[in-house]
Amino acid sequence: MIVVMKPGATKEQVQHVIDLVRDYGLKEHPIYGTDRTVIACIGDKRTVDKGAIENAPMVEKIVPILSPYKMASLEVKKERTQVCIGPNRFPVGGTRVGVIAGPCAVENRDQILEIADKAQQCGCIGLRGGAYKPRTSPYSFQGLGIEGLKILAEAREQTGLAIVTEVIGLEQIESVAEYSDVLQIGARNMQHYPLLEAVGKTGKPVLLKRGMSATLEEFLLAAEYIINAGNPDVILCERGIRTYESYVRNTLPLAIIPALRERTHLPIVIDPSHGTGHAYMVPSMCLAAIAAGADGLILECHPDPEHAASDGAQSITPQILNELMRKIKRVAEAVDREM
Repeated sequence: MIVVMKPGATKEQVQHVIDLVRDYGLKEHPIYGTDRTVIACIGDKRTVDKGAIENAPMVEKIVPILSPYKMASLEVKKERTQVCIGPNRFPVGGTRVGVIAGPCAVENRDQILEIADKAQQCGCIGLRGGAYKPRTSPYSFQGLGIEGLKILAEAREQTGLAIVTEVIGLEQIESVAEYSDVLQIGARNMQHYPLLEAVGKTGKPVLLKRGMSATLEEFLLAAEYIINAGNPDVILCERGIRTYESYVRNTLPLAIIPALRERTHLPIVIDPSHGTGHAYMVPSMCLAAIAAGADGLILECHPDPEHAASDGAQSITPQILNELMRKIKRVAEAVDREM
């Protein structure tokens, strides 16, 4: 359930309700909006005297939460969440559209510094790149590890871009959190619940990718694990789902954008690189995603895709990125957004 406070409720009155909620053995999640404060109450509500809470000073009403995902639901928070990332604190989820670009994997220092410089010049807000790579084959390139993280951090120092990189195991969380700005949970780990809870305790924004066979509800429940662990800064990322089609690596269901907007306040980012698997499809899907209401994009961009250590087929070049950014800006303006 959620306890809706009346406009003008003081901190003391909000704290009094929080104390009542704790007395009944529930976990409180206060959400401070521009007009009023809402307190989400999570736990077994069978022993709760709702009347006692409802009669507390400045309580307007108590509303049950019907959706299985509580904190991620629009029932709890009507205002859209903005997650600020990187040294420049770019707000993902506001009126502005942000683009994150970079290679699938950190291969070497020169590669990352070159692509970071190009991405910054194009107007991107973040640099992506895997220091740790979960690969289907154990014989494929697995990433540079800590050395890769240090290279990404150096690129941030030179460009001011936010660093987005993947965490693939519990043992990596501390080091990835130290060097990056956004912790990415990949599709394979969307339902790795201990990992979700652990990144929820880091205090760093989390970019959560949808599992390749996950439903929308399972996607939002995965986000709920992170929020329930204490981290409200979750960015949802659609990266395509597995279907029977063979002309794409994955099927990119852009209909999920309006569907999510009807159900959650969390920002939505689209990955058209993994969502299609083909570089020639990426620009069209970027424009379509922004037109459909996406808050941002995360793209694979490589200075030499033909010799990329991984995912070269779906990586655009810096030249294509530069041309694409101008088109994205025009589409964003057409749907009352800005870059």
